[in-house]
Parts: sequence; C-alpha cells; structure tokens
Amino acid sequence: MPTIDDLHAAAERIRGLVHRTPTMSATGLGELFGVRLYVKAETLQRTGSFKLRGALNAVLSLPDADRARGLVAISAGNHAAALAYAARAAGTTATIVMPATANPAKIAATESYGGTVVLTEDVMLDAMESIRAERGLTLVHPFDDPNVVAGAGTVGLEILEDVPEPDVVIVQVGGGGLISGVATAVKSLRRNALVYGVEPEGADIVSRSLASGTIETMRPASVADGLCAPISGVVTMPIIRSLVTSVARVSDDDIRRALRLVLERTKLVVEGAGATGVAALVAGAFDIPKGSTVVVVATGGNVDAPTLARLLG
Repeated sequence: MPTIDDLHAAAERIRGLVHRTPTMSATGLGELFGVRLYVKAETLQRTGSFKLRGALNAVLSLPDADRARGLVAISAGNHAAALAYAARAAGTTATIVMPATANPAKIAATESYGGTVVLTEDVMLDAMESIRAERGLTLVHPFDDPNVVAGAGTVGLEILEDVPEPDVVIVQVGGGGLISGVATAVKSLRRNALVYGVEPEGADIVSRSLASGTIETMRPASVADGLCAPISGVVTMPIIRSLVTSVARVSDDDIRRALRLVLERTKLVVEGAGATGVAALVAGAFDIPKGSTVVVVATGGNVDAPTLARLLG
C-alpha cells in the first residue's frame, strides 16, 4: 500500500506539472443539505481531471527503458488524456484503448495531447493486452498501480491544506485509485475524519467486490462514464476495505440532479462523474450530522456541450 511518504514524494515529483487546484466553499449548495460544504475543483486541472496526477507520477517513476518503449492503457477518456499528456511531457508515446462509445470530446482531447486512440467494441482489457504484447508497450494502469494511487492522493494532501479539519470527505469511485489515495492522506493526517465513497448503480464494481471479498468484473453503464471501471483493483481494494467507512450507490437520476445543482450553485462545469460526489448528498446516501464540514471532489469536467445539454434535460 502507498504510504503518506509516498504521497508527499509524488507531490514533489509532479510539482509544477499539475495545477494546485482550489478547494472552494459552496455555501449555498451546502445549505441545501445542512452542511458546511467545500468542493475540490479538479475540473480545473490540466487535461480536465484529477487523472493527470496519477498518470504523471506513474510515468515519471518508471525505469527509463520501460518508459522509452511507449505506454499503453485502457480508459473511458480522462486517463487517456492524462496519459497522453504525461507521455509527451516525459518524451515518450502513449496508445490508449477506448470504448467505441467514448465521448468524441475525450477522444479529441487525447489525440490533441499526442496520444494514439484505438477504439474497440470488444472487451477493452483484451484489446489492450493484445496491443501490449504485440508492440512491447509498458502498461500504465488507470487506477490499480501504487504510483497512480500516490499521485491521486495528492488531491487529499491539498484538501487538508485548505480545509484542515474536515468531518467527512466524499470521493467518487470508479476503480478506486482516487479514493485509495485520498483516504491514505486523510486517515494518515486526520484520523477522525470519515471517508465515504460513492459510485453509480450501473457501475458498482467496488461495492460488488466489497460484498464478495474478491476481484469482480462487469460491463458497467452509467451517465458517469468516467466511473465505469470494468474490474476492481488488487492494489485499491485492500486500501478501500481498510480506510473507507462505506461505499454507497446512487442512481443516474441522482447524478443528473447533482450535475444541475453543481452548475447552478458553484458555476463549475462538471461531467457526470464529477457530480457523483454531490449526488450522494442529493440521495441522502450517508448519515452525516447537520453542521458537519464536508468536502466533495469534483473529479473532472470533460464534457462537450451536446452531452451536457442531454444530461441536464
């Protein structure tokens, strides 16, 4: 498991290559739920999401020979753009397998950073492994990698710098890289704070894995496409079991309602995944005492106008 020292090392490694994003007070939005609410605006991060932190830390931690061979990954879009950016910064190349249904804006963003996108209607993991074996590329996993987790955990370090004594931190869950890193930071430095996870009902791979005690696979589907991980993590699941208080599911309708609230009350443009933390408040997914200090991560804002209009109805 990554340690708090690994998170601090990651913060130094990626310093200057990522934005130090703000943790913004969201007073009006918080009043709707009876809490003092803050939003960590990773929507303002380079490449539009928190994913750049983990991708950069992982790429910069690779041996030179592994990095030089070129990189490969699977992604619905945000890790794709992040890895393409990180590869270019490190002087190498990245090939990313994405679903044929991927958002065109996310494909275009990945290609604009120099990434090669391979679209597939088949199982992405299988397609990626075939390309990896054929070309001898180095895998940079979107979440199940200690260096990716440590990089994502720098979000937690910054939250605690801005809100030193949170009662609750709510983190969206896809494969679990972000919540593993944030929970490592929070439980190392503010042990009494609670870390909650939230995932879409149609992409509940972590909830399924917690229930079964094994690594699960599924074909996820949700308006929060950035949280649609097809498999849980060998690295992330033990961290989640150890440090996260609970993980709840929310509906796509809850996510749509949250997206509208975030846009109207904070003026942040978020994608479905980026609104899922607030969706937990909309759904009353957790028993949070009134007046609590709550931090929610707005994980990403990579959404085009037609998709946003469709989500908002």
